[in-house]
Amino acid sequence: MLRCALLMVLLTCFTLPLPPASAQPAPVPAAPDRYLLVRCGHLLAVPGVDPLANATLVIKNRRIDRVQPGLQGPDLAKEKAQGAAIEELDLRDQFVLPGLIDCHVHLSMEFDSRIMARAVTESDAAAAIRSTLFARRTLEAGFTTVRDVGSSGGVAFALRDAINAGEVPGPRILASGEPISVTGGHGDQTNGFRADLFGVPGPKEGIADGPDECRKAVRFQIKLGADVIKLTSTGGVLSISSAGLAQHFFPDELEAIAQTAHSMGRRVAAHAHGTDGINAALRAGVDSIEHGTYLDDESVRLFKEKGAYLVPTLLAGQTVSANAEIPGYYMPMVAQKAKLVGPRIMEAFRLARDGGVKIAFGTDSGVSPHGQNAKEFGLMVKAGMTPTEAVVAATVTAAELCGINALVGTLEAGKAADFVSVHGNPLEDVTELERIQWVVRDGQVFKRPG
Repeated sequence: MLRCALLMVLLTCFTLPLPPASAQPAPVPAAPDRYLLVRCGHLLAVPGVDPLANATLVIKNRRIDRVQPGLQGPDLAKEKAQGAAIEELDLRDQFVLPGLIDCHVHLSMEFDSRIMARAVTESDAAAAIRSTLFARRTLEAGFTTVRDVGSSGGVAFALRDAINAGEVPGPRILASGEPISVTGGHGDQTNGFRADLFGVPGPKEGIADGPDECRKAVRFQIKLGADVIKLTSTGGVLSISSAGLAQHFFPDELEAIAQTAHSMGRRVAAHAHGTDGINAALRAGVDSIEHGTYLDDESVRLFKEKGAYLVPTLLAGQTVSANAEIPGYYMPMVAQKAKLVGPRIMEAFRLARDGGVKIAFGTDSGVSPHGQNAKEFGLMVKAGMTPTEAVVAATVTAAELCGINALVGTLEAGKAADFVSVHGNPLEDVTELERIQWVVRDGQVFKRPG
């Protein structure tokens, strides 16, 4: 009888009459469209193609709607009558181009002679707070998108999410989290410290030995939210280690990292200085080589065969080379490596560029001060690129490497309204990009003159 009573109650609930249609909640009206008309004296909508003189960039709801010749712009009277909000930006004395992209930064740190002390005295929370300052400096320098290829404690993930939520200003971030490294390798953050301070790091911290641990380390970073996987194929300059700059991972380990990342939809960036580590990483199928200091003719062949990109970080090479001349700035083993890498990285860049390797802009900012990213342009031109090639590397090619060329890299219909402006023509004097005037990301102004 109890079951019957319960059944009757349920049947009653399911057969109650519906309220009349008039009682249904009214639909929420759509938000009015928002237009931004940007009147440009010169507009480089597609780097690599000649800029347009006197053009209007039409932005609708934070996306590029179209590029219209002339400064008059479209007639939006009908849209205005329907409640659309229309704003205008007069940049007729400016040269406008897509927001710049830096494929290699570290927003959670900035290297100086006190960095080891901070490792044992400061928290991840302190690093996170400081990262918001570095993010803002980067955005105001004209870089509306970056790849953060190495941070600890989830700082880059938290910063990325806060920027996406509009809680703090900063560039669009693709974050890797912890770099994947061998025990004692360049990504092992316990190098140089007493063994009892941090314990023994493992795959959760990105430290992996053998293919199985490599797969687990990759999967764990993706679980935490990694957009891209970073690995250290060779030793590094600033790691407190005398293990050199040659290959660290074995081929089967490199293949395990690349295959696991690709199977889960992530691209792979490989830190690599030594020739053997560069070529082994390329054979394993990584998507980019970061630094590439000792690349050779075989490297160039592999880059082209595999379709991989070089992210040169010339500014980092120049920075560490200069700092190595300051007595006591680096530990002796670090200073010795720094003096070797600075000059050689420029030669590697020339070889890659002349050999037709795809080059994407990247600085390793964090090794150099944040906000000075655009100094890389002058070094790229000094090493053999034309200003146009350098701008393409920081827009079109960088967007392709990051896998977001449908969103950024050019100012075309449907793409994000990310653009910057300068007074002069950067295709004639690339150092103009060190003096950014306006910065707009997703249709929102983040920097204006003064």
